[in-house]
Amino acid sequence: MKKIITILAFMFATTAAKAEYTMIVPQKVGGGTSVWTTIVAAELEKHLGETIIIEHRPGARDIPGFNDFHNELQSDDKTIMVSHGGNGVSFLIENVDYNYNDYRPIGMMNLDIIVAKRKDINVYTDKILFSAGSGQTPEGLAIFMMQCGTNLTKECWEEKVAWVKGMSGGERRLAFKRGELTGTRENPAAYKKHVEPDQNAEIWFTHGIAGPNGERLDDPEYPGYQFEEVYKARWGEYPSGTVYEAYSLVRAFRDGLQKALWVSKDNPNADEIIAAMESMINDPESMAAIIKTAGNYPWVVGQDAQNHTDAILSLVQPDPLMDLVDITNELMGLASVFKPELIQ
Repeated sequence: MKKIITILAFMFATTAAKAEYTMIVPQKVGGGTSVWTTIVAAELEKHLGETIIIEHRPGARDIPGFNDFHNELQSDDKTIMVSHGGNGVSFLIENVDYNYNDYRPIGMMNLDIIVAKRKDINVYTDKILFSAGSGQTPEGLAIFMMQCGTNLTKECWEEKVAWVKGMSGGERRLAFKRGELTGTRENPAAYKKHVEPDQNAEIWFTHGIAGPNGERLDDPEYPGYQFEEVYKARWGEYPSGTVYEAYSLVRAFRDGLQKALWVSKDNPNADEIIAAMESMINDPESMAAIIKTAGNYPWVVGQDAQNHTDAILSLVQPDPLMDLVDITNELMGLASVFKPELIQ
């Protein structure tokens, strides 16, 4: 009996030591972040040497899952949080429990969002019908500027933009294919899957990606459509002013932290996960699998990811943050709040 107990104890200890990792995704199966996580987890576990399971925790505006990580799950050394752009927007203008300052960034893919339109519309004259989903505030502000310039008026917003609320991601995609919406947006993985095959759709603009010194760089997968250049072609000058500064702030948080992995600051497995990620991004086969579906975008890992996060957090200044809150309240009908504690 004693021998059996010893064997069972050894088996339990071994199982506990090699317990599988869990990635928390704050949305339903099939969403853009869910698709991305499935791709990355499959490759990362090859280099981590342990199984990764994906747990979906959906909820309103994809906030509850991240709140759960903050309040309950980050103490588990085998739990990794997967955040997306909507979480970055909510962090700026909503009362949420999670706080990027409290975690250690493992790594992130420096991604873009691609905005598409129906080929049969004239974006200079037609009203844009667009779904108001999680993380789509930068699209709203960009479309507002494309349609109205940088002259902030509610009248122009209501005349030129229909900000359609209450649609799920699946409903939004179907409505765009049917022509019930005239504009849509996706991350690269979802764009390749849902929009690129649609013969009635074409790229309108992209937001670009963050450069190493805070500058905006053209999308490496879809060059030539960066918002500032498309805006200049429309209006004859580059965007500037209140709306553009608010847009630049929220775009940095949404895109710069769009697909990121986090653990608690004192997680003893952090270095092991970082080493596995570095191995993954240096493995041609793993990267080929990721690039095939998610696009060829740069990665920032370990200390580079921390520096990237710190640079984004430092962008929060009083005027752009207050303008962002005012604009999203007045034009988009969001219950935005001013959070002075975010100002660096």
